Amino acid sequence: MAKKSPNETSPVAHFEQSLEELEQLVEKMEAGDLSLEQSLTAYERGVGLYRQCQQALEQAQLRVRLLTDPAQPEKSEPFESSGNED
Repeated sequence: MAKKSPNETSPVAHFEQSLEELEQLVEKMEAGDLSLEQSLTAYERGVGLYRQCQQALEQAQLRVRLLTDPAQPEKSEPFESSGNED
């Protein structure tokens, strides 16, 4: 039986693709050329993509924590968000 690699099903593997699709949806919606129905469909898809991206980031963060201290991942410090302070 062929084994799937963890990256094939992991949201982390599809992060960039999801983020790019989300950015394209936002551009289309901002252009204002979509009908109300198309806008709603795009918004629903965008919410799904946003959630996939968030899940991918959380999994990537966990993987880094496990690599940093595999014996005690719960004691590792959380990453600080890099808010835009321009």
